Order: sequence, then C-alpha cells, then structure tokens
Amino acid sequence: MSLKFTEILKTLPDVAELDRIELYDLNDNFIDKIENLPGTQGSLKVYFFLFKTYKFIDNEAAQNGLKLFSEHTVDAMKKPGSHPNIDRLIHLINNNEVLKIKVFPR
Repeated sequence: MSLKFTEILKTLPDVAELDRIELYDLNDNFIDKIENLPGTQGSLKVYFFLFKTYKFIDNEAAQNGLKLFSEHTVDAMKKPGSHPNIDRLIHLINNNEVLKIKVFPR
C-alpha cells in the first residue's frame, strides 16, 4: 500500500525558512520558481527534498519526485496541465533533461 501525499509531506524537510526555490537549465536560463505560499508548499517541500538529496533534478531525482507526489502524479498523468510542478518532472524524464535548483531563504 502506498502512502498518500499528505502522509509523505510529513516525512519531508521543513520549508518554513524558505522564501522560494528557482529552477534553471544547465545553461543557467531561468525556468520557473516555486514560492512558499499556500497551495505551493507541498511542491516546495518535494523540490527542496530533491535539492537536498540530489542537488540537481535529473532522471533519477525526477522519478523519485513523481513517487513522492503519490496520487497527484496519477491525476497529473490523466489531466496534463493540472499539476505543473509534476508535469515538469514528467517532461524532464521524457526529454532526458536536467534542472539546477537554487534555494532562497526568508
């Protein structure tokens, strides 16, 4: 039996002291940011965990991220565009791309 996303979140590092993370491609082009705001804190926790664990989001990190998003990954695959932070991980895997993560404390 797999854990629900809310249960997984409890096991991930705290993000209370983070303002945001920013994502860049390997040429240092800005891709996107995830801010510490209601509605994005779950994604922030997943991406921060990936940063702490892998330093980059490569294929292995993206696959782990999809597992962490749990039931939301299944929903994102059924409804592309409904979960952009999950869609990004799927895109990285499908295109064998890598993202850098920069962390910004409050």
